[in-house]
Amino acid sequence: MSPSRLFTALCATLISLSAFAGATNQPTTRPIRVALYEDAGASPNKIAALLENVPTLKVTRVTAEQIRTGALDDADVLIHPGGSGGKQGATLAEEGRQRVRAFVQRGGGYVGICAGAYLATCDYTWSLHILDAKVIDKAHWARGNGPVEVSLSEPGQQLLASPKQSCSILYFQGPLLAPASNPDLPDYQLLGTFESEVHKDGVPGGVMKGTTAITSSTFGKGRVFCFSPHPEKTPGLEPMLTRAITWAANR
Repeated sequence: MSPSRLFTALCATLISLSAFAGATNQPTTRPIRVALYEDAGASPNKIAALLENVPTLKVTRVTAEQIRTGALDDADVLIHPGGSGGKQGATLAEEGRQRVRAFVQRGGGYVGICAGAYLATCDYTWSLHILDAKVIDKAHWARGNGPVEVSLSEPGQQLLASPKQSCSILYFQGPLLAPASNPDLPDYQLLGTFESEVHKDGVPGGVMKGTTAITSSTFGKGRVFCFSPHPEKTPGLEPMLTRAITWAANR
């Protein structure tokens, strides 16, 4: 090769390497695409207001019909908020529930809060059956509302970035969870345990303490995270929801 051709080839190589280096130095992390369930039995407004200004998240509200027609194809994480787990499950219908299961199974994330945690269990005909959990004392699900003390396990402290081993979280009749021992589902990881209880008149006491309040697991290639109480409604604990979303998205 002549000197002039060699010089031209070297220049072309340097330009290519420079372009490659410039490309690899560009930011590649996109926001986590969050689908927030908004339909019968769901109360998403508090969560939407909390997350709308988080720059690492892009939140889109979705209905049951939109889920049935493929809305989760463009999502990384699905949030089912508080409200009524039974109404959410019934509104999704079997086709919608199967869509959610398929979404998580192929690698999507699921975050359930209160009603959304009921929905994740394998304990009801309308459940998603993506969390190996049963609900304790179904007859008294309407236990009442109020702050409860929750102790965090070591994994719970790490995942939720909590400097304390226990915290007070607002509770609104969320599920009291326990392992269901379903052979088709992996055991869940205990992240938080109820250490105090809420029970209004007519509801027996001594049941809530020691049951699971916060948990995580996997389903297929995806991740499941459930809160029985409401950190998003508890002043100072709102970042727990963002941590759960980030974990569920496998970021």
